Amino acid sequence: MQFEKSLLALALTTVLTACGGGGGGDTPPTPPTPEYQAYACDSTLYEKANQLRIYQVMSESFVDGNANADYNMAYGNSEHKGDIQGVIDSLDYIESLGMNAIWMTPIFQSVELSSQDEWADRLDGTGYFASNYFDVDPKFGTKAELQTLVNEAHARGIYVILDGVFGHFKTNATDYPSPTGLTVSTNGPGQSATGRQAVYPNDLAFFKEVASYWITEFGIDGWRLDQAYQVPVGAWGESRKTVEDAAKSVTYTMKGETVNPLGYMVGEIWSSAGEIANNGYGNTAMPGLCSNFDFPMRYSITQTLAVEESGAGGRDATNLAAGYATHIVYPDFAAPNGFLTNHDLVRFGDLLQRGNIAEPGTTEYSQRHKAAYALLAAYTGPITMYYGDEIGDEVAGFADRVDCANDNGANARAGLCDDHVSRSPAKIEGIAAVIGDTPFSADAEQKSLRDYITEVMNLRATQPALYNGVRTHLNTDQDAVVYIDHKQAGNDAVLFVLNTSNSDKTVTFTAAQSGSEGDLVDLQTAEVIKSVSDEYSVTLAPLQARFLDIVTPSAEGPNVGDGDNLVGTGPLADCNAADEDEVGPLGKEMWIRGTYTPDGFDATPDSHKFSYKGDNIYQVVVNESVPTAFSFKFAAGDWSSEFAVANSAPVVIASEQNMTIASGPGTESAITIPVAGDYVYSFRINANNDGGELMVSKCN
Repeated sequence: MQFEKSLLALALTTVLTACGGGGGGDTPPTPPTPEYQAYACDSTLYEKANQLRIYQVMSESFVDGNANADYNMAYGNSEHKGDIQGVIDSLDYIESLGMNAIWMTPIFQSVELSSQDEWADRLDGTGYFASNYFDVDPKFGTKAELQTLVNEAHARGIYVILDGVFGHFKTNATDYPSPTGLTVSTNGPGQSATGRQAVYPNDLAFFKEVASYWITEFGIDGWRLDQAYQVPVGAWGESRKTVEDAAKSVTYTMKGETVNPLGYMVGEIWSSAGEIANNGYGNTAMPGLCSNFDFPMRYSITQTLAVEESGAGGRDATNLAAGYATHIVYPDFAAPNGFLTNHDLVRFGDLLQRGNIAEPGTTEYSQRHKAAYALLAAYTGPITMYYGDEIGDEVAGFADRVDCANDNGANARAGLCDDHVSRSPAKIEGIAAVIGDTPFSADAEQKSLRDYITEVMNLRATQPALYNGVRTHLNTDQDAVVYIDHKQAGNDAVLFVLNTSNSDKTVTFTAAQSGSEGDLVDLQTAEVIKSVSDEYSVTLAPLQARFLDIVTPSAEGPNVGDGDNLVGTGPLADCNAADEDEVGPLGKEMWIRGTYTPDGFDATPDSHKFSYKGDNIYQVVVNESVPTAFSFKFAAGDWSSEFAVANSAPVVIASEQNMTIASGPGTESAITIPVAGDYVYSFRINANNDGGELMVSKCN
């Protein structure tokens, strides 16, 4: 059971592979043996990339702007008539939302095979198994339309990012050489009925040419990279250098200014932070991609403000801090991309309904969307919004997870599978999703949400502390319900405060904690909050977020103390307890099972195997050689016993916490190891074998 299984992905491996763009359903490749040239990340480029507010569109389902460019068949519940012209028609709307970039799912040509079936036809519509990487699929439009899109977007200050699938392709891709005569390999493993994986380093030169061609010929600004783990880290480094060099060789006019294409690249690795680090970022000696989508944080957000796809949720505000804590495993150059929804995930609105939390049209439904996007507005790094989220879009009648594995394709044909249900028709103000249909007009609640998201996106654009700031988390006595971050970039400092509960909350903190020597000013309402006896008091409505400008930042910054001692006390903190010659009251062997290894939750290594110490206590000492973060359970090899912190809360190192049964996906706990060393993992089982206490403590 890997991390993805708790996120539903691996439970639908076949469907994800068939639908393309999944990322979560395949085993990462064996690390490569070839040598690659190392290229450092360009800090200037990625500081600029941190300003990105990307609007993602699913090309085949978005908007029908050209009646002669239709697929009419794909995965999802749209009419499958989306095209490039539809994106052009929507540019004014996208700009009005405060977004400054577009990511389009693949638009390269997929050529039909004589023997392919309906499912291959549907896969062609997604674009994720291309045949000809150097032409636009006529069912999406033409190269001329793409150039118009790029030019019109740039004129509005909007970057254009294409979807690059450099790890797999359609089997007939070898029939379509590059302009210089390069072709793809023919001996890679099969993927889907009509696809094949690329072989590296053999295919590196071909995909370098793909990566540079669309920049030099059309002026695109970068690439979103599908299933990025299929490409070796070193090859990503070389491709990134090719993209950056190509961008430096081209100029275009953006809002009257002559600029180079951005040259941004972001990877999709639908997995744990450790696997994203290993298979995406690499390290300072061999950097790969400098930016990858922040899947772990996405799940922390949905677990806290809605539910994840498995239905797991109800986490308190500390879960957000735990999500951010996973960044500890990333190298210093990493620029994670924050997001909430994409074309492979269930829409946030449907997750609210799946969790029986809120229904469309209700105030709480809108509030929870606002809270989630306020959190993203305060995220350091690039961010991405999936089309429709700005109005709280959902798929009517779809909430419960649909099993698409055993229904002979009926739900897949209807577009009612978790991994592609969000590929629905766009709802763009004043525009019909399909030519001839009635143009969309938002209702009052949708307009309210859209206006709010536009407001916080524009606020983010003007506040470097939000998109580029160093983040420091503040702890208060309201930690379970109120989340607070101090963000600072240069002299620009902001407090982000979020109430995750359904009731009014007032939170207090000291001036020293907040790093402030003067007033706080609400950046949305202009309310001035003064300190009283060196303490601030901030009131929040249910699910409200506030952005508070620190008018006079202190030279010392926020004072959050040195952190709790990592060494606990009592028998659960004993690193030297002797083993007993028995298996203990559970009558079975137990392991720490989690995302700490590439094998994920499936692994039961001896290094993480518990010994019984007597008095109902099980312990194992683990050498954590580097700072790390992962999710875990204490579980038997056959999953007949599974335990985690009560309510799946994060581990607080050196603290004894209640432990309960954690059965099923999405019930694991998160832990952050801030410094390397030996740590003892302990649990004491109760008399009923259904709970007890646990602790993780650093050994002296």
